[in-house]
Amino acid sequence: MGVIAWILVGLIAGAIAKALTPGKDPGGLIVTMLLGIVGGLLGGWLGKLIFGVESINGFFHLSTWIAAVIGSVVVLFLYRMVTGRSAR
Repeated sequence: MGVIAWILVGLIAGAIAKALTPGKDPGGLIVTMLLGIVGGLLGGWLGKLIFGVESINGFFHLSTWIAAVIGSVVVLFLYRMVTGRSAR
């Protein structure tokens, strides 16, 4: 996938991750997109490591989106832990 496709997947996966996880999040559109991109890469890497499959096959594959959303939820959870403690 190209850079534009990764940005689009990251934006959508980050938005889905924010919708799936309750609570307030610091950050706007750019933070959502960056968390989604990092989450997509993390999800693809973990899918490859744990299951031994190529989990990021292409833009329209379901496995790409599942890996990106799961990875984004994990990254969002970690981001909340880090920013929640340092906000006070």
